[in-house]
Amino acid sequence: MQQSAEWMRERTNKLKEEVCTLFTPSKDMLRRMYLVDEIVHLGIDHLFEKEIETALKDIHESEFASSNLHEVALRFRLLRERGFWVSPDVFQKFKGDDGNFLNELADDPRGLISLYNAAHLFIHGEPEFEETISFARNHLESMIWDSVLKGPLADQVKHAIRLPLPRTLKRVEMLHYMFEYDQDNGHNPVLLELAKLDFNLLQHVHLKELKEISRWWKDVSGYMGLNHIRDRVIECYTWSYAVYHEEELSFARMLFAKIVVIITLLDDTYDVYAFTSIEECRTLNAAIQGWDDSAVSLVPEYLRKFYEIMLSTFREFEDQMLSNKRYLVAFNKAEFQKLSSYYLEAAEWSHRNYKPSFSEQVALATETTGARLLAAGVMLGMSDAATTREAFE
Repeated sequence: MQQSAEWMRERTNKLKEEVCTLFTPSKDMLRRMYLVDEIVHLGIDHLFEKEIETALKDIHESEFASSNLHEVALRFRLLRERGFWVSPDVFQKFKGDDGNFLNELADDPRGLISLYNAAHLFIHGEPEFEETISFARNHLESMIWDSVLKGPLADQVKHAIRLPLPRTLKRVEMLHYMFEYDQDNGHNPVLLELAKLDFNLLQHVHLKELKEISRWWKDVSGYMGLNHIRDRVIECYTWSYAVYHEEELSFARMLFAKIVVIITLLDDTYDVYAFTSIEECRTLNAAIQGWDDSAVSLVPEYLRKFYEIMLSTFREFEDQMLSNKRYLVAFNKAEFQKLSSYYLEAAEWSHRNYKPSFSEQVALATETTGARLLAAGVMLGMSDAATTREAFE
């Protein structure tokens, strides 16, 4: 790092004060929308959560009568990304009597990009957005194939088609946007400098975490001595990093990364021994359901160290939690036990060469994704407001 961390933090705080002045109440709703979009896209929204929430609340409650597709789609996306309800009816003004989008929109690449990104925020019960995505994508692809677009706009369209904004990994996307933003003659230099400083400061934090979890994994994997497990600790950390990258969530990030590692170990074990040692899979699951040091005698000798690591990791979670938050570990433990049972069921199918029906396969596959445990794991190290017992129950 060319500048010291202390200097960068001081400079960051000074720039934050300057940016805060940009959030002053204004009747210019578009200006505020563009400001929020730039801040979010540059990955510095975590520095201005209150200001952004206030601005979007005002935008949501204010009348908006624009007939510009880009502006309407931008408002829709910004609000839905933050949990504000916006009806799909806002796009009706861009459709004809037949319910299809107007042909004239085919000549509005900026509007189509915004529409394409916004439409990916559809929820269940909004099938019309699938048609919207197809409409926008088809016209954008035609512009590319026909070489209608040139320069930065063509690059933006290609990037959006390849990976819609709501589907991007935020920390990767912000690097792409940072370069794009720098090329824009109308960019705000304060926002750009702040984004670069914040990225470097956070990267320093993430590198320290990677070193820490890599050391942990080296000790754990060396102790277990299992040849069948995949060395995927960096990938597991990336899962956690993708969910939350903020410095203040370092504790949560490390806990979640370890949960993903333990899930991977369990998955690999069931995958490898489903065909050759189904009885050992059964005894492993029985021990996991028992969840006690005394149950180690049930586990095949070569898996006992894995079982010990599993117990000690969750015990470590409990030790790191405040006493009034240990129920979070209990929830994660219960989901881990359920996941083990689902893995065993899948292993039993493989062992018996059972051919499940489509509905059976979907039902079990839904559970073996580990989504329930991952959802609980994400919340393990979060703040009090996000992890009440009532919310988990």
